[in-house]
Amino acid sequence: MPHPNDYLQHPYLNEQIRQEDYIAGLGKGLSLLEAFGVDRQRLNVTQVAERTGISRTAARRYLKTLKYLGYLETDEHYYWLTHRVLRFSSSYLSSAHLPKITQSFLNLLCAQTTLTFSIVVLDENEVVPIARSYLPQQDNLRVSPFGMHLGHRLPAHATSTGKVLLAALSQEQQKNWVQKYGLKRLTAFTETNEAAFLERLQHIASSDYCLSKEEHELGVIAIAVPVLNAQGQAIAALNCMSQTNRVQEDYLIQHVLPLLHNTANELRSMV
Repeated sequence: MPHPNDYLQHPYLNEQIRQEDYIAGLGKGLSLLEAFGVDRQRLNVTQVAERTGISRTAARRYLKTLKYLGYLETDEHYYWLTHRVLRFSSSYLSSAHLPKITQSFLNLLCAQTTLTFSIVVLDENEVVPIARSYLPQQDNLRVSPFGMHLGHRLPAHATSTGKVLLAALSQEQQKNWVQKYGLKRLTAFTETNEAAFLERLQHIASSDYCLSKEEHELGVIAIAVPVLNAQGQAIAALNCMSQTNRVQEDYLIQHVLPLLHNTANELRSMV
């Protein structure tokens, strides 16, 4: 029988792997790519070492290897990502089941309301849109609210979709999440008090939706519901986003929310 110490437990994902099956070099290389983010798009060897926890010598070798493979470019001092990394995202969006089956639903919701809808997943402390409504003949879609392009990462604690998905976690998981990632203030309306935030998650869980107004960006309002699979697990969030000068809270709750719930129920048998 394998001993529990023979396994590695992912710090966030509910995944285990036998230590003998884990390729540490691959893990470090991927973590190095993930070190590049919106906050720091160009990093030097020292910054990469600090962000990944590996030595400067190892960081330099990984950087040079990834540059050789075409995933990084450099000016011999700083490194930055190249378009080659988009191979992973384009492969996911073209092959993953969830974006494919939800696209027609999102387009229908958009046609019914002329608002913007998206499917969003939780990735540690951020949420990522993986599908978005698109009807090119509608003028309102020429300019999309901030963050609604596919793959863009948004802070989970300040978005309707993030809070809906966090509300699906156990209370212990929620507390651990807040302690690990914190509640950074992004606008004057961002909830930064831990107790109040956790209480709000409980309210969201009981009401089965989240309305978020100007918590991430001023002038933006959004409403979201969880998308469950056949086992009742929240695998994504379905949301509607607009500008505060265009729609009011009452309209979203009275008219859009029923559409979101109906769509989420239809998707449950398909995901």
